[in-house]
Amino acid sequence: MSRRLRAASGRFVLAVVLLRCLAVAPAAASEVRITWQPARPNAGDVALLRVQGVPGGVPVEGDLDGHPLSMYPTADGYAALVGIDMDTPDGPREWRVMIGGPTPRATSGRLHVVARSYKVQHLTVARHMAELDPETERRAVNEIERLRTLYRMTSGERLWQGAWQRPVPGDAPGTGFGARRVINGLPRAPHSGIDFGAAVGTPVAAANRGRVALVGEFFFPGRLVILDHGLGLYTLYFHLDTIAVTEGQLVGRGQTLGTVGMTGRVTGPHLHFGAQLGAARIDPAVLLGLEDAAPAR
Repeated sequence: MSRRLRAASGRFVLAVVLLRCLAVAPAAASEVRITWQPARPNAGDVALLRVQGVPGGVPVEGDLDGHPLSMYPTADGYAALVGIDMDTPDGPREWRVMIGGPTPRATSGRLHVVARSYKVQHLTVARHMAELDPETERRAVNEIERLRTLYRMTSGERLWQGAWQRPVPGDAPGTGFGARRVINGLPRAPHSGIDFGAAVGTPVAAANRGRVALVGEFFFPGRLVILDHGLGLYTLYFHLDTIAVTEGQLVGRGQTLGTVGMTGRVTGPHLHFGAQLGAARIDPAVLLGLEDAAPAR
């Protein structure tokens, strides 16, 4: 089983749950700890699930609301990055952890998610970029479905390593995550990434180690690169001017992917930086704040 994981910067509160075991002695159960960081994630967050005290080689599986999580081995057990979609409503989410071996064990609990509110953003673009002719609309719909298909694919290998870095130089934070966009007076899909203002030609770097999953030129995102960091985690780089990598290429953190541009539907030069953890649209700013709290074995 596989799927997603993550942690929120600066707010790491440990919710420790003593593992209740099925068909196992209480003394053995007390050796295993399950923690969530943060204990109450916001919509759009990445939460880190840790299962500590599990011997190497013993299989561990988990799920959140019935969706499998991608567990990976750590020095003291297992961990998973868990994406909380940006529009997740306030309330509890059911989780389960199953530990295999000669005496299988299982436990469950609830992770309370805090809903998030977003600003409304009014934009004006060229009319042909907002009012699509039938052929262009078909193209845009096909491209959106192609991206959704990609995000449903989960490779079994964790590729990211250590901390994450911002993809363009500077100190100004990215803006616009979750904004409810009104374009030329009409409501459109919410903004699922953050925007970094930068001049055309500014180098764009990989936020972490990963494999180039897609290179293309789409109607809305323009020229794009998408990196697969393994275990269902992707980062997205949209509106590029030039592209310096090819599909299937393994790139390191900080390696140049291309340059900032203003291709696709834009109001000026910038980088749209997004992140997906399976089907969950997550806040890339939180991803950039992650440290490698649970390094792989």
